[in-house]
Amino acid sequence: MTPEEVAATQKFKVGEMSIAARTPILMEGANSAQLFTVLSGMGLRYKLLADGSRQIVNFVLPGDFIGLQASVMGEMAHTVEASTDMRLCVFDRTEFWTFFRAHPERAYDLTWLAAVEERFLGEALTALGQRPALPRIVWALLTIWERARLVDLTEGPSMPFPWRQQDLADALGLSLVHTNKTLARLRQSQLLTLSPGKLTVHDPEALRRTAGIEEVEVPQRPIL
Repeated sequence: MTPEEVAATQKFKVGEMSIAARTPILMEGANSAQLFTVLSGMGLRYKLLADGSRQIVNFVLPGDFIGLQASVMGEMAHTVEASTDMRLCVFDRTEFWTFFRAHPERAYDLTWLAAVEERFLGEALTALGQRPALPRIVWALLTIWERARLVDLTEGPSMPFPWRQQDLADALGLSLVHTNKTLARLRQSQLLTLSPGKLTVHDPEALRRTAGIEEVEVPQRPIL
């Protein structure tokens, strides 16, 4: 971004907010007056079903823009919750369209982000519908790891991983037992290790070959 673009975005920004771990940021069905960019911390997007079960839609990382759905469609169709302590950049939704009319290049960035999200959901649906458990888990963990690498959250082959195995199971439509057994197989292969609080990808190429999946491509996202 140019200095002028940074200055314009700063005018759109109304402040910053600190959120404690396990705190909802946006609730399903709510109409929030605010939009957020994640400055630090990690979270989850999920939907609750009538029987109390949960479908995790995506994992939230720094740089992600959240709240767009409520701004465009009137209410959130899913909940966003902090998995760790988080710091958010806050924007006033009432200034949303004024900002983009004055700065159409930022509106294009927003369209690009929405297109990337649509592409991700298509890949996720393919993984859930057509892949067995092992390639399904490998695809998910490699995607998270590549996203973390792009925002400098990795240290060598490792990244912080605050989510539980149950969260991974809820994202991939697997039972906790099946998820645990599959992760144990990956750990024994010495290609990937998921331990409490940390994900380590020892050999991404060999991991992809073992799982029989194509290269995971995660585009660099513009930051709003």
